[in-house]
Amino acid sequence: MPADPIDGETVQSALSAVGASSPLVHHLTNAVTMSETANVTLHWGGLPVMADAPAEAGDMAADADAVVINTGTASTTDVEAMIDAGARANEAGVPVVLDPVGYGATPHRVDSVGRILDAVAVDAIKGNVGEIRGLAGEEATVRGVESVADGDVDVADAARALAEETAATVVVSGVADVVADAAAAYELAVGHGRMGSFVGSGCMLASTVGTFAATTGTPDAPIETVTDAALAATAAYGLAGERAAAADPDGPASYRTAFMDAVASLAAEGPDADIAPRITPI
Repeated sequence: MPADPIDGETVQSALSAVGASSPLVHHLTNAVTMSETANVTLHWGGLPVMADAPAEAGDMAADADAVVINTGTASTTDVEAMIDAGARANEAGVPVVLDPVGYGATPHRVDSVGRILDAVAVDAIKGNVGEIRGLAGEEATVRGVESVADGDVDVADAARALAEETAATVVVSGVADVVADAAAAYELAVGHGRMGSFVGSGCMLASTVGTFAATTGTPDAPIETVTDAALAATAAYGLAGERAAAADPDGPASYRTAFMDAVASLAAEGPDADIAPRITPI
């Protein structure tokens, strides 16, 4: 975790690294939001691939630059493919992002996420407040795939505890986003309320974290750690949400389109203001 909050230059460096490397981001993901996650990866400058067949999931993961595992619609067979892909990514030194969608809603989801975490060393976990609190062993309410009645809960302690337990960077999406590792946590005052007006915004954040994390790990990488990548990714994602809202689209469908356009424009132009004052150690 950096000693000081990241700034606009860090976000720009991350965006430039994605654009220069066009990382291959392998998704084993939610069937409901597959198009959204593929497109947001593409608009940031990455190359999305959705190869969830058990016969090829591991091979694709070994050749990818990042792997994103999303359990939103995972069957037992899907979970086996996710474990294989995650293990192969671990062997190849490829960062793995886990989005435990709906964790806590049913025993199957709890069991599936537990099996993945037992078998795969994940580099980042992205979830909503209920999912992260549940994974950290706290009481939380998840109905379907949504966190319920957690708006005023301080999730930083749960995020830090989960990060310490798993050695992963934890990203919590909410009214204010939180990024934490075992050493520290930051709150990011970025984004817009309209980002929750269409299905898939949380899944898209996980893909964004994976896309940015794909640029870490090389000697000349401008973003050195997954935590730095997660901070830059979460900041950029929130800025795109604000940029889309500024155009005042008529409804949720037009906002969704404006958001995708904002991602592409931010990737091309970079942030137009310093983000550092909006990131607070907590």
